[in-house]
Amino acid sequence: MRNVQQRSINASADRLGALLDRVSTADDRLWPTPSWPPLVLDAGLTPGSRGGHGPIRYSVAEYEPGRRLRFSFDPELGLDGHHELVITAEGSDRSRLTHTIIGTTRGRMKILWPLLIRWLHEALMQDLFDNAERAATGRLSRRPARWSVWVRLLRRVRSARRRAPEAAFNGAALRAQPASGSAEPDDVSSRAEPRSLC
Repeated sequence: MRNVQQRSINASADRLGALLDRVSTADDRLWPTPSWPPLVLDAGLTPGSRGGHGPIRYSVAEYEPGRRLRFSFDPELGLDGHHELVITAEGSDRSRLTHTIIGTTRGRMKILWPLLIRWLHEALMQDLFDNAERAATGRLSRRPARWSVWVRLLRRVRSARRRAPEAAFNGAALRAQPASGSAEPDDVSSRAEPRSLC
């Protein structure tokens, strides 16, 4: 399987490279959070650093500062291969940002990739390209990326599935609290507090 997403941007390769070098840091202007799960790495862009975004797990395989960042997928994911971001100069003030996935699917990923993950991945990448263009030039040369109906539906289903356990927990917490006027002490430490499971 091979999936390539790319965009030419009216900015130098050095300017885009500075954005690539801050991926997964507190100053990351490239990765499209909060719309998508953050890219988190346990040791930054150092080869061997492990992490990922959401359920997609990988580790840094190669890093050429300002030019290329390659990740190898976690073997348990069901996708054997890698994905990478590459910056290529197309002139002094124009460059191309390319994201490529090369791999072989196995197990449940044979179904998940074509039905779900591919569409979410491509939407995330278009949002990332929008961020790159905005950060490098101060504006977009095109309309912002728009999620397809399928992507919006997948995200809505995922969001509802994530909220269901929290809603159940919050409902149980409310039922566990004593009714007003009861003889139980008003001890804040004895109440179950709703919590976010995100």
